[in-house]
Formats: sequence, structure tokens, C-alpha cells
Amino acid sequence: MDFAPVIEGFGVVLQPQNFLFCLLGVIVGMTIGVLPGLGPAATIAILLPLTYTMEPVTAIIMLAGIFYGAIYGGTVTAVLLKLPGETSSAITALDGYPMGQKGQAGKALGIGALGSFLGGTIAIIALTMVAPIIAGWALRFGPPEYAALTLLGILLVATISNGNMLKALVAAAAGLLLAVIGRDGFTGELRYTAGNLELSDGLQFVPIAMGVFGLAEILYNLEKRHLAQPKPIKVDKVLPSGQDLKQSSGPMARGGILGFFLGILPGGGATVSSMVSYGLEKRISKDPKRFGKGAIEGVAGPETANNAAATSSFIPLLTLGIPANATMAVMFGALMIQGIAPGPQLVESNPDLFWGVVNSMYIGNLILLVLAIPMIGLFVRILYVRSTILAPITLLIVCMGAFTISNRFFEVMVVIVFGVLGYLMKKFGFDPAPLVLAFVLGALLEDNFRRALMMFEGDISQVAGRPITLTLLAVFLLVLILPVVLKMITRHKNLNPLSDSSTETEETHVR
Repeated sequence: MDFAPVIEGFGVVLQPQNFLFCLLGVIVGMTIGVLPGLGPAATIAILLPLTYTMEPVTAIIMLAGIFYGAIYGGTVTAVLLKLPGETSSAITALDGYPMGQKGQAGKALGIGALGSFLGGTIAIIALTMVAPIIAGWALRFGPPEYAALTLLGILLVATISNGNMLKALVAAAAGLLLAVIGRDGFTGELRYTAGNLELSDGLQFVPIAMGVFGLAEILYNLEKRHLAQPKPIKVDKVLPSGQDLKQSSGPMARGGILGFFLGILPGGGATVSSMVSYGLEKRISKDPKRFGKGAIEGVAGPETANNAAATSSFIPLLTLGIPANATMAVMFGALMIQGIAPGPQLVESNPDLFWGVVNSMYIGNLILLVLAIPMIGLFVRILYVRSTILAPITLLIVCMGAFTISNRFFEVMVVIVFGVLGYLMKKFGFDPAPLVLAFVLGALLEDNFRRALMMFEGDISQVAGRPITLTLLAVFLLVLILPVVLKMITRHKNLNPLSDSSTETEETHVR
């Protein structure tokens, strides 16, 4: 591997402007992560209009900083209030909050900061080594391979998504339908516009993301404002002891590796990684009863895993052009706005951007570790700000940002419509992430599928001569069928609970 571009990438990120926006992104991300409800996807969607006049490298470095900054910021409220500011921090609350009640809140936050740094660093090193290899391999992809990969990505997002799988599939189907609104890229015919000329170029991603993630969160949080909020726990000394580090070293190492691999998967991401890490640590623990009552391993493992996953989720985005989760879908939109098409060509065509963004994560994680402890006092004060004050300010920023997209009031209306839709989805148990990801991937799926049909001259059987496509389609079928088979097996066992015991009785009788 040629390390010259990697070293040059450090020169890019250490330019004063890029370094400043990296610092700004991390601080904004940590601050937003502390506020319950507004996660990185909503924050990045709201702030996207601010990046229109920025240099592409600077914009993506700032947005990346917001992402992993918010992942750690959610830990503060999870420990102090048992209210995760970000969904991936919900697992941290299981043991972080009991630690706080025991007077160990500082220890939990310190281990969380250290785990976040180690998890991110492990994933960045692996990303540096693996991403160019994946990009080189992906250069062999043609339209059939990309169509199959996109289809698999949509299914994985719906399958691994939080909540009900059927609801996730419905949301993904709605996203695919929204993606075909507008002018057909091959024939020029208008589709599903209902005679509205505003829709002739289709729906734009940014107002949809701002509505579904930003406005929907505001509405949902305002509905919950009447609920009593617990007072933050007092924070004691933050630096962990040698014994704490010894107990946490194993969970951190396992969480970093686990998070890296799960973060690459579409639909995996930080939340799934933290859940799997927590389950693993509880299973291998000598005393699993400690978990849920203030076990430091229950903070160290998930916190390391979710930051490792947050970092590794950049791999499919930058090397394949496939966003692995909702936040990466917003990042995908940010790249497209800047005129940059993420994919296997990015490493060669835009090495400054690719390695500048990757290396900014090294710097950003170090900034995160340095600032996490001194800023805890500020974060505790932020927790006292009422949602009725924050909501109007955020709403004003959302509406102004939507209008600046194309200086049309139509975009503001799109934000409002999808804000209400996103609110209703959250209220009735539909995860909005599959809708947004399917909308982003829908255009890629249609474009590559139709190009594949043109390559095959309409004869779909020619896919048999493309082993990569066949492999991806086989995995697609496996992911689609496996949950149904497992559910049928479970149902059969539940219907015949006495079958095993009756067999054992018969064998005993014979003996």
C-alpha cells in the first residue's frame, strides 16, 4: 500500500480552515448529542444548507466531526439522566446511570470518553488499511453488481432496523416510491407528479431529511415535554483508576473490533454494535448479575463499539457509494450537493478529500478525548435548557435552511409535510431511517437495474455469467428467507412444547 496519499491527507486536515471546522464539528456534535432527541442525522440534516458555500473537504470534515461528536455526547445524558441523547447510548444507560446513582458518574463518563477514543482509533486504522482494498475490488462492479448490492443494502437496513421488520419494509417501500417521482432519466417522461411542475425534477433529499429527522424530532420532543425530567446526578472525579482500566481493557478491545465489522454492514451502525457488545460482555462475564446494576464493563464495551461502528460506517459510503445508516445517507446527500459522487473512483479521483476526511477522524477523536472531560460542566448546564426555548430556534433554522436550498417556498412545504410524516411514523412505531435510505438508494437501484437490462438486451438470465451478482443475490435471498424460517421453527416449538419431554418419557419407559 502506498502511504504517500495518507501522509498528504494529514497536510489537508491540518490546514487552519479544515482544522478549525473539525474542532467546530466535534463541539457542535457533542453539544447536540447531549440534548435528548436530536441525534447526528437530524443535526447534519439541519446544518446541510450551511455547507453550500464551503469547500467540499471542509464541509465533509465538519459533518464527520458532528457525527462522532454526537455519538459521545449522548453518553452524558445516558449517565446523568438515563435519557440517551442519541439512540446508540441507550445501552450505556443500563449501567452508566446505576453507576451515577452510586456516586460513580465521573468514572462512567471518563471510561465512556476513553472507550470512544479507542473505538474510533481502532476503526480509523482499520479503515485506512481496508478502504483502498475495497475500493479497488469494487472497480470490477458493473450495473448488475451495483443493482444487486443496492437491493441487498435496502433489505439489510429494513431487516436490522430498530423495531418491527414489517413496518421497516413498509417504510423502505415508501422511500422507493418517493425516489421515482419526477422526470424519467431514460425517457424524459414525467412520473407521479400529479401535474405539479414543482415535482418535475423530483423531490430533493435535503428537505426530506430535514423534515423526517429535524422537524419530526422537534414535534415528538415537544409532545413529551410534560413528562417530568430527572435532575442530573452530581459528577465526581472523572479520571478512572488503574483497576477500572484493567476491568475495561478487555471489553474495549472486543467492542472496538466488533463495532468495526458491524458498522460496515448496511443497517448495522452504532446502535446495533452497542447492543451486541453489551450482550457479549454479559454472556462472558463471571458474574452477569452485576450488569444493569452498575458494571463498568457495560459502559466500556458499548461505548467503544458504537464509536468504532460510527467510524467504519464511512467505508461503504466512501468506497461503494452505499450509505450504511441514516446519518450516512445524509452524508451521501452532502457529498452529492458538493458535486462529489462517492464510490470506488473517489480514492483515485479525489484523494485529498478521501484521505483528508479519513485523517480528520484521527484529529477529531483526539479533540473529543481532550474536550470531553473539561466540557462536562457545560453539558450539565445545557440539560437545564427547556425544550420550549430550543424548539422555536431549531424550527427557524430548519425553515431558513430549507428556503435557501433553491429559494423556493415549495422546499419549506416539503419539510413541513415530511416533518409531520416523520412525527407520525415515530408515534406509531415506524423507523424513519429505512424510508430515507431507500429514497437515497432508490435512484441508484433503478438506474443500475435498467442499465443492466440494456446490457443483457432484456435477457435477465445472462446474470448467471456474473458470479459477484449471483453471490449478492444469494445473500439477498438468504437474508429475506432466514427470518421467516427461524420464525416458523420457533412457532413449531411453541405449538409442540411437550414433544421433547414426551419422547424422553417414552425412552425412559422402554428402559
